[in-house]
Amino acid sequence: MELKDKVVIVTGAAQGLGRQFALACAENGMKVALSDMNTEVLEKTRKECEDKGVEARGYELNVTQEADVEAVYSQVVSDFGTLDATINNAGILRDGLLVKVKDGNVQKFSMSKWQAVIDTNLTGVFLCAREAAANFLELKKPGVIINIASVARSGNFGQSNYSAAKAGVSAMTVLWAQELAQHGIRVAAIAPGFTATEMVVSLRDDIKENFVKSIPLRRFAEPSEMSDGALFILRNDYYSGRVLEIDGGVRIWAISQVRRKTHCFTLWQFWFGVQAGWLLNTSLAPLIRWSRWLIVSCLLPLFPGYIAVFPVV
Repeated sequence: MELKDKVVIVTGAAQGLGRQFALACAENGMKVALSDMNTEVLEKTRKECEDKGVEARGYELNVTQEADVEAVYSQVVSDFGTLDATINNAGILRDGLLVKVKDGNVQKFSMSKWQAVIDTNLTGVFLCAREAAANFLELKKPGVIINIASVARSGNFGQSNYSAAKAGVSAMTVLWAQELAQHGIRVAAIAPGFTATEMVVSLRDDIKENFVKSIPLRRFAEPSEMSDGALFILRNDYYSGRVLEIDGGVRIWAISQVRRKTHCFTLWQFWFGVQAGWLLNTSLAPLIRWSRWLIVSCLLPLFPGYIAVFPVV
């Protein structure tokens, strides 16, 4: 899609990644419709976009309210005359453990925290994507839906609600791409890793240091590296149904840690099983020699975490 003069809605655009998405779109000549609940801060972002020489409008929006979402998307089409894309970024955090013991008492994760994140991060994305798609169909034109997921979609300590919501966003991205392709509508998502937004930068140095240690590239992402991902999706007319992970290798690091911890245990299980088989039946001696050669020559370098799955014994 050629970006100049195209109209994009960005939710949660007042600050953080939403602000960055809005500024990047404006820098590339897109007309931007910005929505957020914090209208005062949103106005600052709107002016920043307008200063880049494009039309920019702000809309107060609570993405959890169906009627409000319907009204804002319709108003954007009325104000700009069309709609070409939406970046569904609005989200919140309400972290906590599922259960914990404090002063001898078991405390449970509250339903209010659970529901607040599900309503905003999952239902909000559903409502905005649905309205964008409906407007594309009414306008009889193709369009692009970009959902903001997270590397936490695979599960992150203390984030039952957030991880569940982002996993749902990732799944909806794929199925919507399947459903809407017949109408020329592309759907994709971005799963950001740790990014140097205002919130992250304001953390204590020791906390930031621990985060950085878990990132193979040993640094936080710049917000512009996330907006580069959004611009790529908008421009590439053949990109759909995928979640673009921009995480500095965090997922690779997590997998490597699991394999490293699993390797010695599974290898020992395999080796012990073969030796036990020899004690029970000395006719297995040739198998023992073969298995030793197999481990050293083939399986160990190729499958360090999964040797035990081979039914040699």
